[in-house]
Amino acid sequence: MSTAVSIPVFLIAENRLLREALARILGKKNDITVVGAAMYSDAIAEVIATVSAQVLLFDPPDPSCFAFIKSVRESVPGLKVLLIGMELDADLLLRAVRQGIAGYLLKDASAADVAAAVRAVANNHAICPPELCQSLFDCVAHQRLAFPGFFVKHQLGLTRREQQLVEMISRGFTNKEIATDLSLSEQTVKNHIHRVLRKLGVRDRLAAVEACRTHELSI
Repeated sequence: MSTAVSIPVFLIAENRLLREALARILGKKNDITVVGAAMYSDAIAEVIATVSAQVLLFDPPDPSCFAFIKSVRESVPGLKVLLIGMELDADLLLRAVRQGIAGYLLKDASAADVAAAVRAVANNHAICPPELCQSLFDCVAHQRLAFPGFFVKHQLGLTRREQQLVEMISRGFTNKEIATDLSLSEQTVKNHIHRVLRKLGVRDRLAAVEACRTHELSI
């Protein structure tokens, strides 16, 4: 008789009652093992790597912690990050997806939902609330821009770096996220964006994206 392989799960949540409740609930599942639980901190990635977690259940204190998702996935190759206690917010979902999450559970998810989601992401299945799936489709549909390319560079005068910034803006990156991703200061990013707006003759970031799309589609 075969025995199911247990999924090692690590919990991160600020609320102690939530951590203990989830640990108790998941600990009763024959195919799930809680290998650790803690409050959020940047240093916790080392602990997660030490216990060889396969799934991270993460209740982020606020969206500024999303950058941790990328760093912990780099520290623990193959780790599946499942966000719990989330809002029905398309922007939050897209920001989290960009950081590499495997699942997004709303705050009204049941204990059974959490256990099922853990099993799903451990088996390489993505978890997304049905109410937010359309947002993902819309995001992909609007990412025709990629890099604006040769035409935009020569007709509108954008440098390669400026093209890259427009592409990231089109994907919803904030100045801080762009700065972190490109290893630049926020002020440098602001200066680049100001030059892009001046070259394109537009007043804001979204207008810059649309200007590049319009020219690219006219080829």
